[in-house]
Amino acid sequence: MLTAEQQRLNQAREEQFPWKKWGPYLSERQWGTVREDYSEGGDAWNYFTHDQARSRAYRWGEDGIAGISDEEQRLCFALALWNGKDPILKERLFGLTNSEGNHGEDVKEYYFYLDSTPTHSYMKYLYKYPHAAFPYADLVETNRRRSKDEMEYELLDTGIFNDNRYFDVFVEYAKDGPEDILVRITAANRGPDAAELHLLPTLWFRNDWSAWIAASNRAAEKPILKQVQAAAGTSAAEAAHRLLGSYILSCEGDVPLLFTENETNHELLFPGQKNESPHVKDGINDCVVQGKQGAVNPEKQGTKVAAHYTINVGAGQSKVIRLRLSKTLPENQGKAFGQQFDEVFAARLREADEFYKSVTPPSVSEDEAKVMRQALASMLWSKQFFFFDGDNWLDEHSSNPLHTGYKNARNSEWFHMLNRDIISMPDKWEYPWYAAWDLAFHTLPLSIVDPDFAKQQMELMLRTRYLHPNGQMPAYEWNFSDVNPPVHAFASLFLHRTEQALSGETDLDFLKAIFNKLLLNFTWWLNRKDRFGKNVFEGGFLGLDNIGVFDRSAPLPTGGYLEQADGTAWMALFSQNMLELAFEITTHDPSYEHMILKFIEHFFYIARGMNRSGQEGMWDEEDGFYYDLLRLPDGSSQRLKVRSMVGLLPLCATTVIEKWMRERIPQTVAAMQERFRRIPELTETIHPTGPGHFGVSDRGILALLNPERLRRVLTKMLDENEFLSPYGIRSLSKFHEQHPFIFNFGGQEYRVDYLPAESNTGMFGGNSNWRGPIWMPVNVLILRSLMNFYLYYGDNFKIECPTGSGKMMNLFEVSKEISDRLTRIFTRDERGRRPVYGGTAKFQSDPQWRDYILFYEYFHGDNGAGLGASHQTGWTGLVAKLIQLFGVLDAKRALQGGKRVAFAETSGGERQRAEEVAAKRLAEQHATVGH
Repeated sequence: MLTAEQQRLNQAREEQFPWKKWGPYLSERQWGTVREDYSEGGDAWNYFTHDQARSRAYRWGEDGIAGISDEEQRLCFALALWNGKDPILKERLFGLTNSEGNHGEDVKEYYFYLDSTPTHSYMKYLYKYPHAAFPYADLVETNRRRSKDEMEYELLDTGIFNDNRYFDVFVEYAKDGPEDILVRITAANRGPDAAELHLLPTLWFRNDWSAWIAASNRAAEKPILKQVQAAAGTSAAEAAHRLLGSYILSCEGDVPLLFTENETNHELLFPGQKNESPHVKDGINDCVVQGKQGAVNPEKQGTKVAAHYTINVGAGQSKVIRLRLSKTLPENQGKAFGQQFDEVFAARLREADEFYKSVTPPSVSEDEAKVMRQALASMLWSKQFFFFDGDNWLDEHSSNPLHTGYKNARNSEWFHMLNRDIISMPDKWEYPWYAAWDLAFHTLPLSIVDPDFAKQQMELMLRTRYLHPNGQMPAYEWNFSDVNPPVHAFASLFLHRTEQALSGETDLDFLKAIFNKLLLNFTWWLNRKDRFGKNVFEGGFLGLDNIGVFDRSAPLPTGGYLEQADGTAWMALFSQNMLELAFEITTHDPSYEHMILKFIEHFFYIARGMNRSGQEGMWDEEDGFYYDLLRLPDGSSQRLKVRSMVGLLPLCATTVIEKWMRERIPQTVAAMQERFRRIPELTETIHPTGPGHFGVSDRGILALLNPERLRRVLTKMLDENEFLSPYGIRSLSKFHEQHPFIFNFGGQEYRVDYLPAESNTGMFGGNSNWRGPIWMPVNVLILRSLMNFYLYYGDNFKIECPTGSGKMMNLFEVSKEISDRLTRIFTRDERGRRPVYGGTAKFQSDPQWRDYILFYEYFHGDNGAGLGASHQTGWTGLVAKLIQLFGVLDAKRALQGGKRVAFAETSGGERQRAEEVAAKRLAEQHATVGH
């Protein structure tokens, strides 16, 4: 039986009701972004600052605390606060810019995404607001003084939360209908004394009407907010927009409504320029904080309004305010806050519980279920409306190559782009812009709760408004032309198999559309990143930032170029994923069968290029590991012997081919066998495959690593003195702690040390570190490869895990061991502590903190503490998929039935359903083969 939330998802898919029209689509930082940067030198952080944000209208989006908006971000709602001591209203989250932080940009606030359903029928957010004046200057100055060898100075370090003198401010949303949104704000005083708090729930329009906005994006008319008559004991404002229609914001209590315009205070920020109106964006701030009554509009209208609640909350007490944003429906008049209000909240919370129970394996612990739910909720909260018109933006920067006299600048070649969508963000404060390879990983956990949204996100980067006409996928707004790893085919295949397991059906249109666009991207890689057509690839940093001894995206100090082990491995995996996608399509459209052969051949050519023996290859026989190969201008070459994730990624280029798959394409199999007969060198260095080398259930295998190399690489990977941490696989071997890699050239030393925490260099902004910490996405790819090897070998391949322990495991057991270590980052240990919070006592012991979980960007290589962006649930949310996967997957059944059974079991966790789907698919396969 479908839960109420699943029924809403079906209604949204079938366009019966727009349940997703409203959601958490506000950014948490619009200032300091590339889109808002109009400086000469591209200094985004300093062109539009946090201090300016309260007074300066944004051009491309809006931000706020615990905010929501419609899907075009025309009308926005968020919470502002004031404790009576801060110099400004708390309207947005504060953090350090890249140059202010000793480890790059970093948000300096405590906030938590506690709950959300996929249609946002229920959502809950927590913000911790100190009683004392927020230490803005202390955070900036102290962090600026610290070196890269020191830890960051955090908000807790300032002492502002001592004696629990703060408010927990919970913001909850419940939908009584797609466009009837109930809001409940609870302020809990955790301190020992009563304290006053100003709560200012704020409604405003994104500015799309000002004269400085290009005509192509300027609204035909300005929207308006105005106070309207309301029932006794309430206040109300009407929002009217030509395209969006009309909404009423009802506020419980006879609360004053403060109106102004969402327009720049030019006279303050740019002396000599006139304001567009007498009431500007910072008018409400000036009225509340500075007492300037004239800063707000006495006529009670504008484009921004806040209800000004002033409450006094006793020690240990809570107070609640209630609001409602809805279409102007007469039947709501007079009963916006009656008994039905609380009943709706109770019903939506109950339905959220039912929904998460339906997707959570019953075998997982209560704590694991809590981690899984908060991870998924955090991913759902991380949706954001992203607006970028490349043609318009480049025109405004005089950088549009379509026009004469243009100057080449950031992203000049991306004038075709028009991004105007809801997108899953890596982190809505630190990275409030999409990143192509991050987004592919986001779709895996998102598919647990909303497969439709996951598929839509996968298609997004391949649409003509994103994908470059030459086939390149945009990386991220700082440089769309940077190169991210090609993982969209992997994620697309995963989503296809998940949907197939859930419904028993194949979305052929989705598969074909994805495949044809990925074919363009694959061709771009071949033409642009294989310098001499040798089937070995470059690509630059490839998402691994500072992992190399050099900045791999910059010209090498030695001259020459790198043949990259990771770039080449990514392309081998890309080939495997494309051949599997081609096979899935061929099942329904035989005209695609030639594509299977094409990508099988690509895999073998790449494997041959990568596995060349001797000094010309990336494989080092002495070390038993893969390395980048430095090609010098004089024709010589040298392996850069850094034991890093770069050398583990070749392991990931592994997939199994089921017997029934081969039987369905006999001509392709015959053609490939003939190719091997004529060019036997293609199979010399890879894992043996084909007749005489089939595994369990007659499975074939495509893998870069032969059995000997597999064992040697795994021996290093599973060594706790090298890659295996108590909390997953490190990005750099601990070997380099005592044996740093040092490269001398031109009188300068370049070195790579094992750094389990933050980076000690400014490479790639210095705000991430791939020289030791644990990163979730590459760990997941390693698990995928081990599971594929297990489907091939079963119990016929066992290895010591950990290395030197004497404990032998098959590769499913190794996978589960690594997954358990990754999950342990977030769950309580035997002392009740969560490793993610390291030595931060408040998070480890305080009952008001310890169960609110943050999903950081990466994790300390030795103790599992969270590092980097604190809300990068994006790909760290993959932990939810791991909890679900190993909560339901039966190793023996998977080994017997293959990938289809494995996906059926993990897509919803119902064994009976898994058996039915697998049986149906098996019958179809036999029927097809029989014909």
